[in-house]
Amino acid sequence: MRRLLLTAGRGPAECRLAVKHALQRIADEAELADCDCAIARGGADRHGPASAIVVLDGPAADDIARRWTQGSLLWACRSPLRPHHQRKNWFIGVVDLPLSAQTATLAATDVRFESFRAGGPGGQHQNKTESAVRAVHVPSGLTAIARDGRSQHRNKALALARLAALLDGRARLAEAHHISLIQAAHDRVERGAAGLRFEGPAFRPIG
Repeated sequence: MRRLLLTAGRGPAECRLAVKHALQRIADEAELADCDCAIARGGADRHGPASAIVVLDGPAADDIARRWTQGSLLWACRSPLRPHHQRKNWFIGVVDLPLSAQTATLAATDVRFESFRAGGPGGQHQNKTESAVRAVHVPSGLTAIARDGRSQHRNKALALARLAALLDGRARLAEAHHISLIQAAHDRVERGAAGLRFEGPAFRPIG
């Protein structure tokens, strides 16, 4: 399991929009790789979230995480919010957020499980039974999915672990001493060479 932090840091609204685009790209990559992806957004406004936590779990989780944390993320695009603004380069931070050694146990009454059918590894086979599981944290509305286990019981455990990692990440960012993590991530990518690059309103990858 891998957990990533995406942040607009102290950047303008365009950086929030870049975070929004990046989250959709990560979710799309995870779906293509049959990797379960759960997202918690923080400080969202109509342009996008100021920060977000992404939990990736599955065989491709490490590869996706490495791709997105290889350096800064640059979005080269004329501002869709301020057409006459001269700035065209928008940076966001994407860093690993280490998993805690131990996460809090979720109250059973706070979690609702939903079963559904999902394709097997590689999307080649359709489950004969509804073994895939969605865990919903009722108080927050956050969800996590597990479909890679061999049984519904196993998928419940996996979904619960992913949901706990998501909630733990959000709680850590809410603590004062993790504000520095967000700011440092953003400041570092502003100064460093860009890793992933995207361009235009469609957020197309460069290179």
